[in-house]
Amino acid sequence: MISGTPSPTRILPLWFRALTLTLLCSAAPLSAASPDAVDPAWILSKIARSGDISTPFVELRGSALLKAPLRVEGRYARQADTTLVREVTAPYHEKITLKGQTATLERDGKATRTFSLARAPELADLQKGFGALLSGDASQLEQHYALSATGTRQAWQLRLNPKDATAAKVPVRGIQLYGQGAELRCIETTDAKGQAQRTLLAGAAHAAQGVDDGAALTALCRGHAG
Repeated sequence: MISGTPSPTRILPLWFRALTLTLLCSAAPLSAASPDAVDPAWILSKIARSGDISTPFVELRGSALLKAPLRVEGRYARQADTTLVREVTAPYHEKITLKGQTATLERDGKATRTFSLARAPELADLQKGFGALLSGDASQLEQHYALSATGTRQAWQLRLNPKDATAAKVPVRGIQLYGQGAELRCIETTDAKGQAQRTLLAGAAHAAQGVDDGAALTALCRGHAG
């Protein structure tokens, strides 16, 4: 492990820390749309995936130090169910790779840094939940989160509240997933200070191209536009 490496809890964005990439998915075939109400098990069964996954993202990072949310673009990928990658392409370039118990950080103009996930017990614990997310196992996921769902199969929301956020050292109040059918379109994370971070995925990320207004991007995240 390279000395002086930043703490993983500072490198990784809130939702990435909390869920890593196991919820990332692209659209998949779905039966005829139904207006029926959804439950967490139904949503998880639809967004569960196996094999290689790749999806673009647009992320909004709010901060009291910024006049407007910072817009970050890139791509998330999972390779062979074991390697998780988050690559930022704008406004800078950065690549974070999680494989096994090791994380690698690559940034333009800087030496590659590698560190053990043993430095971040919360990530090691969450790795154990990969199987539950990938298989759509709501009962196993509920060991760590309180789940609640609203909406319909055409436009749903799934909320995950950490059952013991303090003990798990996960600095989030809650995670809200927004989707349509079998497509996870946005992850909205609220931190301990009440600030929201939104990551638009898949179709929502494509719809966000050329959109710079924060309110419009929030609407796209929540399925109110585009």
